[in-house]
Formats: sequence, structure tokens, C-alpha cells
Amino acid sequence: MNRFKIFSGLVLIFFVVMGSHSAKTDPAVSRGLDSINPHDVYDYCKTMALPKFAGRLTGHDGYTAAAKWAAEKFKQWGLLPINEKDGYLQAYPSPHTVIQEAEMLLYPAGDAPKMDLVPEKDFLPLLFSDSGDNTAEMVFAGWGISAPELDYDDYAGLDVQGKFVLCFRGTPGRAPGFQKHDHHRFRMNRAKEKGALGLFYIYAEPIANPNGDWIPEFTPAMISEGIADRILKEKGTNSKDLKKELVASKKPMSFPLTSRMKFRVRSAHSPDSMGYNVVGYVEGSDPRLKKECLVIGGHFDHCGEHMGMLFPGANDNASGSAVVMEIGEAFSKLEMKPKRSVVFVLFGGEEMGLQGSTYFAGHLPGQFDKVDGMFNFDMVGEGDGTRCAVAGQPDELKQILQDADASVHILRRVSVVKSVGVRSSDYAPFFQKGAACVSYSSNGPHLHYHLTGDTIYRINPDVMADIAKLAFLSGYAWADR
Repeated sequence: MNRFKIFSGLVLIFFVVMGSHSAKTDPAVSRGLDSINPHDVYDYCKTMALPKFAGRLTGHDGYTAAAKWAAEKFKQWGLLPINEKDGYLQAYPSPHTVIQEAEMLLYPAGDAPKMDLVPEKDFLPLLFSDSGDNTAEMVFAGWGISAPELDYDDYAGLDVQGKFVLCFRGTPGRAPGFQKHDHHRFRMNRAKEKGALGLFYIYAEPIANPNGDWIPEFTPAMISEGIADRILKEKGTNSKDLKKELVASKKPMSFPLTSRMKFRVRSAHSPDSMGYNVVGYVEGSDPRLKKECLVIGGHFDHCGEHMGMLFPGANDNASGSAVVMEIGEAFSKLEMKPKRSVVFVLFGGEEMGLQGSTYFAGHLPGQFDKVDGMFNFDMVGEGDGTRCAVAGQPDELKQILQDADASVHILRRVSVVKSVGVRSSDYAPFFQKGAACVSYSSNGPHLHYHLTGDTIYRINPDVMADIAKLAFLSGYAWADR
């Protein structure tokens, strides 16, 4: 690593920002930076969250329409397409499901009256549920994990045939072997193999979640802790105390319940639908280094529209996509391009399990040999600052970020990424391939996560614009080193 070149690049950017004589000798850089403004980035975010795009569920017509809108913006700005055939859209298979109707009725133990549960307040179907109409008893199965290879089984001695499984999300320990068992897909398939009709997660509040596979004759959902407490009352416990015991003991604590649940779902599954990454780039100026690229990306998708309820996903993640677009437009104005190419990607399918970013990382456009770095933007619309998670190596990346912030003053915290797991964002597949990564998020409070209340009214235009400026400056320095 040539530290002198890095230092020189940072000095150049510093003087551009401060409006010194260097800005006059390099007007293209300052023109790109000056083009970043709160009005534009807010407008992009607002457009993505409109009802006409139906919550941008990957594979759905609403998502595809939104992707074509963004692709047209890339074209207007003069970003280069993937190739002549595909244009700005990188297609990949993305089955999806839309929940059309759902109702849930709880018949508590004893003579207590039935409870008609309220969608979003008390329950939500998981957004990959099949259609079904069943009334059945429930069983509590801890974390819903059966891992004989780890000498752990929440299902041991438990009859779940023709019943609903009730469990928490998580694992009994941090052993690496448990990681695969915490994937929604793995947990749902295990419950189905055991003969369950469906699986109900206990969450503080039910949230929209499309991250799983459609399983025939299987109807999973989330229920609130309040409803779980009503169910667990027959055992003299509640969800918080039970979870605390599970965490402390690290042993299964499963049991049958006499409470019954009626769960009716009507859904439409589309097994052959396609998802799209929206991709455009500026070519690097160095004949050799331009085959390396910095990926600047964020997920374009959200949870869709179900049961007549729109999940607009303004903060998660129209905000991150809007920032990526604003940075892309700024780079398009540069006359002096950085040495390496910079690729702007709006990923599909993040909410379904990092599908779009995983596909892109494994199907890099042919003009590039490697991803040299990846800047990710996820939920950057609420708050008054940014928090960044930075790969531990190389050291220069963190320094470049901090030096760029000397003029923007938006960086509130920097943490180090040492590994990625089940709950990672779109930088994960690039991190696993050795790319230097930075993941940007605003400092919140990120209210109404995966709920209908994640609307444009919660978005701060200025924080998005300042995060875009920070990423533009640090991205230019990284790509030009």
C-alpha cells in the first residue's frame, strides 16, 4: 500500500471541500460534491416509497416497475450499463408470495373466551406462508432447533404432528454450528419435517418478514409477546421469564399446551418470478486498475403489500437506495474519474436473505476482475448522524473514512466488522470474498421497522445528503488510491 498516494489523494479532497485553489484546478471533483443536495435524495426516497410500487417486494410487479424507474435514472446520468443486452438490470430468479387474507383466533386454555387477534398489533403471517385453514393445539419448542450433531434438540419427546409450534428466534449458544439453525428457512423446514402445521415466532411486536421459502401446507407467523403471555398463562409463566430461563440454562425447555389457535391464510405464490439488481458504473481512469471496482450499494427492496396493508419501507431501505443514487449521480459528473471503476448497485432480495447481493458477488460483470471494496447503505434516513461498520483490514480504509468526515462532521461511531452472520446486510457476500467493506447506517431511532409506519414522514433529508457526501469523498479516495 502506497501511503504517500493515499495521503496525496486525501489532501486533494480536503482542499476541494474547503474551496481552496485546488478546487479551481480540479472543478470536476467539486462539481460532483456540490451536486449532492437534500432535495434530490429526499425526492428519490419519496418516490420509491409510493404506493404504486407496492412496497417493492422482489419478484412482484411493483418492484420491477421501481427497478425500471431507477434504471432510467442511471441512464439519464450517463452511468454505463452492465452490457448492451441487459442494460442496467441484472436478472436472477426470485420466487415470491403475497398474503391476500389472514385471520387468527386464540382459544385459551380453560373456559376463557376466544380472542380475535388484530393484524400487525397481535400477529402477522410470515410473508412466505402457503394458504391454509387450521384449528389446532400448540406446543412450545424453545428455539425451534433440532441439532443432534450439537447434542441439542428442542423437539426431543415432543409430539408436534398436526399442531402449531411456538418458539423464540435465536440459538441456545454461540457455537458456530448453531448459525445455520437460526436461518428462517432451516427452522421452518425442520418444523415441517416434524409434522407441524406451522411455526409461530414470539416477537416483542410482529413485523413483516419475507425471508423464507414457501412450503406447501405450512403456515408460519409471528405473534406478539402479549399474545404469547396469554397462551403461556396456563403454565404459570410468560414470554420474558421463559426466554430468560432458556438463555440461562442453555437447555431445552419444551412442553405441550392445551390452548388452541385457529389460523387461516389465503396467499398467492409465484414460483417463477424474477428479481433485478439495478447496476450502473463509471469506468476507472487507470488502464490496469479500472478492472478493479468499488461497489457502492444498498438494497432496493422491502416487504411489499399484504392483506391490504402497504409496507412502504421509506427508511428500510428507500433511504439507502436514494443515497446510492445520489452518489452515483455525483460520480457521473466527474471529469477526472478515480483510478478504479465505481459500480452503483441497487440490490434486490435483501429482505429475502441477501439474494441480490449474493448473486451480484457471484456473477460480477465481465469487465471487472475483482471487487476491491464495498460501501453498503442500509437504513440511513432517521437521525442526525451516521454509524459505520468497517472491515478491520486494511487499516487505511478507516483512516480514509475519518479524514473525509473532517469536512462533513456526520460520523458518530465507527465499529469493526470481524465476521458476518445470519443478520448481516448486503456487504456480507463481499466481505466473505475479501473485499474491504464499510456499512453505513444513520443513528436512528429507526422506528416502525418492517411495519406500515415506515413512511416518508420519518425521513430526514439532510442526514441522507450528508451521508452521501461522506461516502462520495471517502469512496473517491479509496477508488483513486
